[in-house]
Amino acid sequence: MRKTKSNPARRQLLERYSRVADGIALLFFPYVEVVIHDLHSQTIAYIANNLSKRELGDDSALEEIDHVAQPGTIGPYEKINWDGRRMRCVSTVLLDDEGVASGVMCVNYNIAVFEEVKHVIDLVISGVGVVKQPEELFKDDWQERINTFLHGWLQERQLALNSLTRDHRRELVAALWEEGAFKGKSAANYVANVLGMGRATVYQHIRDLRDAAQ
Repeated sequence: MRKTKSNPARRQLLERYSRVADGIALLFFPYVEVVIHDLHSQTIAYIANNLSKRELGDDSALEEIDHVAQPGTIGPYEKINWDGRRMRCVSTVLLDDEGVASGVMCVNYNIAVFEEVKHVIDLVISGVGVVKQPEELFKDDWQERINTFLHGWLQERQLALNSLTRDHRRELVAALWEEGAFKGKSAANYVANVLGMGRATVYQHIRDLRDAAQ
């Protein structure tokens, strides 16, 4: 970090808050820049993880922050960085021993990188170029039919697959039986694996359901 000429108020500002700035920047590296502004000189006193290409001693240009002399936190607000990327920012007024505003700490978060990732994810999820399943190829896909029914059943009851009780599993096997899910080859084994049940238990439930239906 390059040094600049200091005064007692500026030294106090840096002694109290420069390590906080370093900690925030380190935790969120490389996406966050933290800038400490000296309100007495209206210049930049400290920069951690410089993303904005500003320098120590540059004018603070605090007109971008409303009511900067009022204690508290300002934001989040957004601005555009030198490279055209969006930054989401929060600014906190720093007080001296007399409770007078002596500085401002600005945390500038580069959110553009996450927007790029979101764009890629949206493209994948939207399924560009995906066609409807060929009916001839998948007409006997009993596994998919079981999966569709099972997760629909869970969603209706607001249940999670990994939190089912023994009674839930028994009820679900019965619902799958009524749906005709066990007509597929190895369907019982598949259901046992998905539900975390013993195969013998599933087969016993099926036998009981078959006997009850006769």
